[in-house]
Amino acid sequence: MREKRKLDEREITGLKYLRRLLPLLERLHEVGCARDKAGNRQLHMDQYCALVLLFLFNPVLTSLRSVQQASELKKVQKQLGCGRASLGSLSEATRVFDPELLREIIRELAEQTQPLRQVGQGHVDHLLVAVDGSVVKTLSTIAKATYSHTKGGQPQAGWRLHTHFDLDRYVPQRIDVTPGKNGGRFDEKAVLRSNLQPDHCYVMDRWYAQFSLFNEIAAVGSSYVCRVRDNSSYRVHETRPLSEAALAAEVLADELVSLGGHGAEVRQPDHHVRLIQVRTTPHEQRGRHGGSTGPGSDGILRIATNLLDPPAEIIAEIYRQRWTIEVFFRFFKHILGCRHLLSQDQNGIEIQTYCAIIACLLISLWTGRKPTLRTFEMVSHYFTGLASEEELLAHLKKLQPHVA
Repeated sequence: MREKRKLDEREITGLKYLRRLLPLLERLHEVGCARDKAGNRQLHMDQYCALVLLFLFNPVLTSLRSVQQASELKKVQKQLGCGRASLGSLSEATRVFDPELLREIIRELAEQTQPLRQVGQGHVDHLLVAVDGSVVKTLSTIAKATYSHTKGGQPQAGWRLHTHFDLDRYVPQRIDVTPGKNGGRFDEKAVLRSNLQPDHCYVMDRWYAQFSLFNEIAAVGSSYVCRVRDNSSYRVHETRPLSEAALAAEVLADELVSLGGHGAEVRQPDHHVRLIQVRTTPHEQRGRHGGSTGPGSDGILRIATNLLDPPAEIIAEIYRQRWTIEVFFRFFKHILGCRHLLSQDQNGIEIQTYCAIIACLLISLWTGRKPTLRTFEMVSHYFTGLASEEELLAHLKKLQPHVA
């Protein structure tokens, strides 16, 4: 069997930037030590999270075993303040440490980022939050016994990331991890219900188009911009004139409506609803081997909202910004080290997920820009020694500055 390649200390770079985060992680040091009466714990939660962040930022680290190798390097031990971690202690860590404690660190870092708001400014006061769920598939090579299972005993090779993406700052606000099945308390709408906040504008695709959910969003003092299905039933109460700006944005209609058919009043929204129709490219539902199996489109986006005052073209643009969350999922799963899961249990996936959010926030804070794919590549090239600090700074100068 071919011998596994040993890591070289020169391959692990960027440690001085992670050191800036260590004071925030210090509060986690004693987590999971309550049962360690003898004081024998060698790997603490702050050290484990630092190693996960090291994994996310260094392309040379591709697995839990490579993280374990990195922990043996003197430079890593000195900069991160940790000792050699065994593979067993890294595996056991996810059963001992509480991922929820990372949420407070995420909140503190998020408060330091500057708003990038470019849409709805002066028209929508609520925080714009795109909501969606994405499934992270576990690797098929993982032993069947490590999969989660349904009640029927079927292996479930995936976890769903219920994400609230802050469109004002271009960073995830929160991510909730549940088993990949979609139903009951794991349903995307149910998870959103349990996390509704006031003064948010939830930007959603048609899967979330549920009248009772619209009512609950309005009840907490928030708003929504949500695409509804092409065959949605509604009655028009008022047709609003379209401005030149709306026509230029290909808005076809701006109406106050009652959603739902006749005789279904109990299922209708209990507030005024505005329906904006926007021209788009029509497409048919694609088959199993032809890409997405989502529903087709007749060439008109029907966008429901309880925001009655903003211009129609602003509502259309807010919905268009929802696509940013899809770009983030690709960035998150394929670029930010999350194409490989370091753990297969929920706690471990949550820790890795929250560390990835922290990584996004750090990129935003370090660069003063949103964490695009190109910027992340340049930061990674700098960390691995392929790009100089001058080249990184030259790249950042070409980017759009923050827009407050």
